[in-house]
Amino acid sequence: MTTPPPVTNMSKSKLCATASWRKNAAHLLSVACVAFLSLPCASAFSPLSPSAPSFVAAGRDRSSSLAPPPSLCMSSGSTGGGGSNPSSLQKKRLRTFSRYLEVECWKMNEIRGIEPVLLSVARACKQINRIVQRAMTDDLYGPASGPDGLPLDENVQGEVQQKLDVVCNTIMLRALCGCGDAVGAVASEEEDTTRTCAEVMGDAAFAAGDYVAVFDPIDGSANIDSSLPVGTIFGIYRRFPGAGPGSVGSDEKSFLQDGNNMVAAGYCLYSATTVLVVTLGSGVDGFTLDPDKGEFFHTHPDIRIPDNGSIYSFNEANINEFSEPVRKYISAFRTGGTGGGGMPPGAKASARYVGALVADVHNVLIRGGIYGYPGTLSNPDGKLRLLYECCPMAMVMEQAGGAASTGAGRILDLQPTEIHQRCPVFLGSTENVFELDQFHKYYSEEDGR
Repeated sequence: MTTPPPVTNMSKSKLCATASWRKNAAHLLSVACVAFLSLPCASAFSPLSPSAPSFVAAGRDRSSSLAPPPSLCMSSGSTGGGGSNPSSLQKKRLRTFSRYLEVECWKMNEIRGIEPVLLSVARACKQINRIVQRAMTDDLYGPASGPDGLPLDENVQGEVQQKLDVVCNTIMLRALCGCGDAVGAVASEEEDTTRTCAEVMGDAAFAAGDYVAVFDPIDGSANIDSSLPVGTIFGIYRRFPGAGPGSVGSDEKSFLQDGNNMVAAGYCLYSATTVLVVTLGSGVDGFTLDPDKGEFFHTHPDIRIPDNGSIYSFNEANINEFSEPVRKYISAFRTGGTGGGGMPPGAKASARYVGALVADVHNVLIRGGIYGYPGTLSNPDGKLRLLYECCPMAMVMEQAGGAASTGAGRILDLQPTEIHQRCPVFLGSTENVFELDQFHKYYSEEDGR
């Protein structure tokens, strides 16, 4: 048995150094553990968060490997903090838009053919949503140019087409025509005439279809410059029997139906949230786009507009050009107090006008009130198009329990005579719109307006 070497002064100093190193290492490890537990959860990091690590902002999301597991994320109650911890926020259990359509089209076999059409519209709305958000950075402002580099001619509305209008119009054309054999022809607010899907897709295989579709690809595009809301509007009709290839003029007749024959309609609002509102003729439902999952979820089931409301949405800059009944109605509405204009008794009038039909009507649909774009001295028939804007929005409003009028009758009863026809429009709560109709009925038009 060998005898251990004696402990010298040198070995003593080595042992002391080793013990000191171990003590410091243990201290550093405890500090690291405390710092690790104080990290926010992965969900607290986002590419837009100023507190996000540089690699997250650069698009290389490694937060899942850095953040502690959910069990280590403490709630605001346990930490004594005043704010809510993002890790405690849970996603709602909501149906997707595709599941909603699957169920509804199963219930109503007669509309099963439009299921792929509406799914394609939803995908188009996601694309337009991304384009609207990138319009400033991707140079999508200003007049559109042709192959020769010169600005395009004015469209049939007398408006210079913008880049954003042209891009969104192309997306909607291909979405409606390229979703299968359901839609045979389309009419766009941006196009001079109707077009067959065979023409749009460049293939005769797309000529067949039991439906025709109408749409306004980007309503309120002038709002983009100011980062204000815009929207997309669409409507679907059954195609007249015998319409299609070889039947000259029959497709245009399919478009010139009154709104009562519309099978489905809706709009998509691009704002603080992106909301898709749809009616299949049996109520109205709303779906919000989840930016994380890229899906529309059923957040607004069975939307019902209040019977009356205190919001009025008119462009009052034109009030001197409005007809006498409209001017008197707005005056009564603003006075309020006694329920003037169909307002709730004692309520105070609230003016809201964004300048985009989708945004203004959506606000009225959710909160109650009235939206109006009446005729003026310079435009007696108003500015909005019956086929692409008025009829789809009127169907949505009526299906939600509201009313849609020209001031002289229901919008959906109005028989169009040409595809770009315009008409005055008043949409909103039944009591508000009824009162406006009464003003039209009882006030004379002696001034000829």
